[in-house]
Amino acid sequence: MKVGVPTEIKANEHRVGLTPAAVSEYVAAGHEVVVQSLAGAGIGASDETYRASGAIVADTAEEIFATADMIVKVKEPQASEYSQLREGQILYTYLHLAPDPEQTRGLLSSGCTAIAYETVTDADATLPLLAPMSEVAGRLSIQAAASALEKHNNGEGLLLGGVPGVKPAEIVVIGGGVVGTNAAKMAVGLGAQVTIFDRSLKRLRQLDDLFDGRVHTVYSTKAALADAVATADAVIGAVLIPGAAAPRLVTRDMLATMKEGAALVDVAIDQGGCFETSTATTHENPTYVVDGVVHYCVANMPGAVPKTSSYALNNATLQHGLALANNGLRALDNPFLLQGLNVHEGKLTYKAAADSLEYGYCDPREALKCA
Repeated sequence: MKVGVPTEIKANEHRVGLTPAAVSEYVAAGHEVVVQSLAGAGIGASDETYRASGAIVADTAEEIFATADMIVKVKEPQASEYSQLREGQILYTYLHLAPDPEQTRGLLSSGCTAIAYETVTDADATLPLLAPMSEVAGRLSIQAAASALEKHNNGEGLLLGGVPGVKPAEIVVIGGGVVGTNAAKMAVGLGAQVTIFDRSLKRLRQLDDLFDGRVHTVYSTKAALADAVATADAVIGAVLIPGAAAPRLVTRDMLATMKEGAALVDVAIDQGGCFETSTATTHENPTYVVDGVVHYCVANMPGAVPKTSSYALNNATLQHGLALANNGLRALDNPFLLQGLNVHEGKLTYKAAADSLEYGYCDPREALKCA
């Protein structure tokens, strides 16, 4: 199979779909890999490094989209990219369709087969291709909160961990999954006071054991969350409903109760955001202020640390990517990879996305039978 890796074009996105080490694995398996020139610049991988790994280096993305059987990316395709996709072509990348009707229409119109990293599952019902970026984003969220709380960034002028004689910041983490757990690890490590909200008592018990009493765990109700947000110095939105739009858990009314210069960091912004006042931002202009509260809503947080992120992502995506290259759509006989199928030949095949967008849904197995 001919596998194409275009340069990422989303604002401030420096990750790459395949690292040189991953390219070597595809080439060793008998595949031809074409990488766009400078695609790996953000991780310090030159065109010569890719050539040494067995890749062909192409000058333009157009050449890659026109000739590749499978496109491997990091972020969802932008308009200039999904307009080049075609029937019979496999797209393997993050998609986050639920809050993005324009991209969804583009993918459906293209006739391509689009497999989303974020909805691939494994035997224990977790999301193994999303997990590494959730780990990165969770840890970055605390760095973002610390920066947002600095006075020159419109924050309240607070050091996250405090100093002897001055109490630390109060951090509220909404969601006890991979993002929330990693955010809490960073916040606790810096000396902040941390409270984690979740609706799974089992998960709250696990977190209580994991942190050995160093965090507070609270069952998430509207009243309990409202009380915590009112006193928080920073709130980390770490909620995920796989493939669906994130629920808006912090309302505009809650902002009125918050401290002047408090911070909201919305890691769920890829799925539309879990704060009512969230609007996607970029690394160039990461924050804005609403009602005195600093909002950080960067939609590709791991893009800020592309070397760490690209290698972590490739570690997770390589196995399924090779299966697709080796077997084509027959690889979707794997029920866990099948969960990643979001679009196939004009049909929307992931129910949570279809429900969020109010689109017609086609069972992925039925869609593949019709092909």
